[in-house]
Amino acid sequence: MKFAFSTLGVPGLPIPEVVALANRTGYQGVELRAHPEEPVHPGIDERERAAVVEEFKRGGVEILTVAGYARVAAEGGDEDRLSQELDELIRLASDLGASYIRVFPGGGDQDPEAADATAARRLGAAAPLAAEAGVRILLETHDSHRTGADAMRVLGLVGHPQVGALWDVMHTWLGGERPVTSHASLSPHLGYVQVKDIASAQDTTPLALGAGVLPLGECVGLFAGDGDDGWLCWEYEKRWYPAAADLPDLLIPGREHLEALLARGH
Repeated sequence: MKFAFSTLGVPGLPIPEVVALANRTGYQGVELRAHPEEPVHPGIDERERAAVVEEFKRGGVEILTVAGYARVAAEGGDEDRLSQELDELIRLASDLGASYIRVFPGGGDQDPEAADATAARRLGAAAPLAAEAGVRILLETHDSHRTGADAMRVLGLVGHPQVGALWDVMHTWLGGERPVTSHASLSPHLGYVQVKDIASAQDTTPLALGAGVLPLGECVGLFAGDGDDGWLCWEYEKRWYPAAADLPDLLIPGREHLEALLARGH
């Protein structure tokens, strides 16, 4: 497996420093949070995009994902605006050479069948552009669709290879789904895995990997022996928990912890 971290853990950090941090700590890739308060988002121009590509190329670090905030199962809203948001994320990822874009379900409290159909319709409509751009759209296990079973209801309706799943191990655990069950559901469509750790279901403040309650050994062990074919990405939610410990000093021990879990295979 290869290792990445999300820039959600280092909010606002300039791109040269992000690349230097990945190199210094032994991470091969970065998940870029695509938000206007960050250095990289759909509003940056061609020159800025080229500069980002050059910085990552110079550092030998891969841009794994453009992590967007489109909510594909959201009820109502401006259909044209949502379509444009997906298109902009796909084009940004293509320009940057990223493999994926991340989207959320965002179905809220509406009827699950209606939310599934809405998400599938929107994802299916965006899939041809994603295929043309060489980018996969990944639906994260999150909010209204937090388990693998939830995500698979949508992906089964879409049925397009350019639309897959992003497994956030915290949300499937919070949804009461065992890692082996999540893996069985998601693996045919899986882009990669987001790892993290928290104190409890009631306190989701980010912790160092291995310091909390999430079943990381069970999750990561499912990928033992996969070689370099997959990615584990540490999503440390410092942006939402400013009092949490700073991520940079945790990155090396975090990577070493994941390596040990892979070596043990459980």
